[in-house]
Amino acid sequence: MNTQYDLIVVGGGIGGATLARYMSANGARVLLLEREAKFKDRVRGEFLSPWGADEARHLGVLDLLRGRAMHEVPWVDFYNEQNLMVHRPMAMTTPQALPCVSFYHPEMQELLIAAAEQAGVEVRRNVAVREVRAGKPATVIAGGGGEDLAARLVVGADGRSSTVRSSCGFEQRRDPEGRMIAGVLMDNVSAADDAGHIFVNSRLGTLMAVFPQGKGKARVYFCYETSSYPRFQGSVDLARFLDCGKQVGTNPAFLADVVAAGPLATFSAAQVWVEHPYRDGVALIGDAASASDPSWGQGLALTLRDVRTLSTHLLATTDWDAAAHAYAEEHDRYSNVIHTVDSWYTQFYLETGAQADERRARAMPLIGENPMRQPDHMFSGPEMPFGEEVRRTFFAEPESSSAGLA
Repeated sequence: MNTQYDLIVVGGGIGGATLARYMSANGARVLLLEREAKFKDRVRGEFLSPWGADEARHLGVLDLLRGRAMHEVPWVDFYNEQNLMVHRPMAMTTPQALPCVSFYHPEMQELLIAAAEQAGVEVRRNVAVREVRAGKPATVIAGGGGEDLAARLVVGADGRSSTVRSSCGFEQRRDPEGRMIAGVLMDNVSAADDAGHIFVNSRLGTLMAVFPQGKGKARVYFCYETSSYPRFQGSVDLARFLDCGKQVGTNPAFLADVVAAGPLATFSAAQVWVEHPYRDGVALIGDAASASDPSWGQGLALTLRDVRTLSTHLLATTDWDAAAHAYAEEHDRYSNVIHTVDSWYTQFYLETGAQADERRARAMPLIGENPMRQPDHMFSGPEMPFGEEVRRTFFAEPESSSAGLA
């Protein structure tokens, strides 16, 4: 079979559309397959920390979204229950010198997929991918008629339930179940729309985050231990969801007059990942490769890092097999850093019990004196210092401690 395309991208979300557009703009023949004819609201990430915004800037996405589908969030407020602990100016305190940004996901997707088409990408929507076969070339079986499509490289950007991943037999690993995250889009939110608001209640092991999108609209998330609450699903559970926000310590004025502007749904917060997400002409990016714990908001940043890393290696050589292997090795490194630091944050702030209380009693006064005792990967990215010394400093443990990485 003749290779019809240099690149076939399966999935037209932020990762797939950005990769397709970037590679086409650099001379590749690209086909983008998207199963949805029209994007609709679902509960998912809509917040980029400064390191994710920097990835978007490198890929030309930040300027594309600015003024059209993007809301800048220059501050992050961190609360211990109702007590404001940190009011942090993000551009002044991160290496990227950028604010956080937020957006409404369907609007962002439509904008990026249209931009991909304008850059010369062949876009086919309302197309279901039935099967992907690794090889040289790799092939995609798509549509009701089972059309065979071939490419030098097929990229699965099709999310947590990736058809590309399952078709090609990538083994998925998973952290133990233990935490859930519920989310809903709200209107009439009274919180300041220039700050992301994160409320932590360590006594209950819960967290509520309010991420504004401007004009009183915000995505609100509630993170909790699986055994603590039943799942939240649909409008019937909205009042219970808001009551849980009050228990966390969320400012009651923020949510006093809210109305749901989208569905309420709940998902597992367990990290899932594929080690070395490339084989025989098929690569995985974004949630298809590694879905991080959404409690800490790293998913979109990791997806854009995948896009930049893969595209950089592909454009540097004609040997795309070697380039994709190099991407997979690099992906494993930075995704492991974020995964590990996320687990530290969960252990420190959301683990309950006497040992966890003792750890916080020891470390919190020191963090109050110097907030940078906490690893800042959440906002500043995976290149920040990392390792056992960083963990010990965060947890205020002596060097003789035998505790390993969480």
